[in-house]
Amino acid sequence: MPPHLSADRSPAQPPERGTVDALITQTRRLRGHVDAVRRDTASDGGHPEERWQRALYDLALHQLDDLDEHLAQLRDGPPPLPGDGTGALAAPAAPPGGSLLSRVGSAEWNLLTDEANWSAELYRILGRDPAAPPLTLDELPSLVPAEDRPRLTGMVTDCLVDAQRIDGEFRIVRPDGTERTVHMMGEPVLGADGSTTSMWAVLRDVSELRRSQRTVSETRDSLQRRRQIARTEHRLAVELQEAVLPPWRGSLRLPRQGPQALDLAARQLPSSAGELIGGDWYDALELPDGDTLLTVGDLTGHGVSVTSGMAMLIGALRGMAVTGTAPGEIMGRLNQLLDVTVQPALGSAVCCRYRPGSRTLLWAQAGHPAPLLFRDGTGCALTAPEGVLLGATSGAAYGQAEVALRQGDLLLLHTDGLVPRHSRTEAARRLLGLAPRLDGARTAQDCVRTVVEEFGGSEREDDACVLVARVVP
Repeated sequence: MPPHLSADRSPAQPPERGTVDALITQTRRLRGHVDAVRRDTASDGGHPEERWQRALYDLALHQLDDLDEHLAQLRDGPPPLPGDGTGALAAPAAPPGGSLLSRVGSAEWNLLTDEANWSAELYRILGRDPAAPPLTLDELPSLVPAEDRPRLTGMVTDCLVDAQRIDGEFRIVRPDGTERTVHMMGEPVLGADGSTTSMWAVLRDVSELRRSQRTVSETRDSLQRRRQIARTEHRLAVELQEAVLPPWRGSLRLPRQGPQALDLAARQLPSSAGELIGGDWYDALELPDGDTLLTVGDLTGHGVSVTSGMAMLIGALRGMAVTGTAPGEIMGRLNQLLDVTVQPALGSAVCCRYRPGSRTLLWAQAGHPAPLLFRDGTGCALTAPEGVLLGATSGAAYGQAEVALRQGDLLLLHTDGLVPRHSRTEAARRLLGLAPRLDGARTAQDCVRTVVEEFGGSEREDDACVLVARVVP
């Protein structure tokens, strides 16, 4: 059982002033450091993590403010009780603005005389008229909501009967109807015969502290929910992307029968932040008439909605190509499709139709980097026909271009971001610089490995795709 206070004990001596002043100085210095970090790192954005950080910084600053105030009270000593030697009740002092814990009041209830003494601040906390007499222990529960009264009664009974310390919280309803949360700490005072003669207590208004703590808890819960949603969306986006992109690994020959086929290989390079799943795609498909469809593209944005939009575009593109629709017309139809979708989006794409019989490539583009043609150890970018971004404007027209290929020619199709932090012109120049190495590669897969070795380790903000096609006998 904790020790009880004796009525004849020596009064507590105040701490040395210099020691408390040093603590106050350290507290204020720490508050300045915390406030500086808050200004540097916390923003007013709406992201759950930013709200959680801001709430924690605010709570820490408020608590340091209150610690400063409490240390000052400790240094200056206890205020006089109302009517203590003055003949009149002291007017309650206003608490510091923005403080969470500085509203601290004290009281003592004499069980022998049934008298009560309250500090001025306790009157302010409880919203009582300073001219009114303090409430007795029997009257105190009248300020407390019915559901909290058993808690208060239990604490007081344990203190008076079993000499236990009081340490608990309850709500009070002020005369103006506002509700506050009060934290009460107290002890019994024992007489010479060991019986309880009085009870003293310190009461703090912790309403704002609890509100701030709830804010931290709510923002933390919101952040956790947002992260869980993000993980779920990431998993769905990955699964959808894997389901839509071609399943083949290594080299692929299309068409599978006949001469002048294409040796194909492709790779998707993820962003450095692996949780960002974008709308980049590549595709190769043997068409019913023996031609081969080649396409790469990029739908702006990240997440499940973008990946599902990419799946929609690939499905539409394949369907139109199978029916014999020319690349330029396919681009126009895809533009219409994005124009009427519920969620506006922008995309870029290249669509190629390779005819093995004549070794010709018919292609169109929509705001996308042109395919690169490598021949005899050198390379160049194909001259792009007219074509704006998909979804940028209604009724856009898309041109077509035709290129005669030779045996051994190599086509490289890619999306933006393959060469990070470079303009399209500079990216094309760096890719074309690989011409000697690509010329010495035996397969399309070897060519893709060369590209990945050169650019795969770069820090990239977005996904990227590369598709290589080589004309073989």
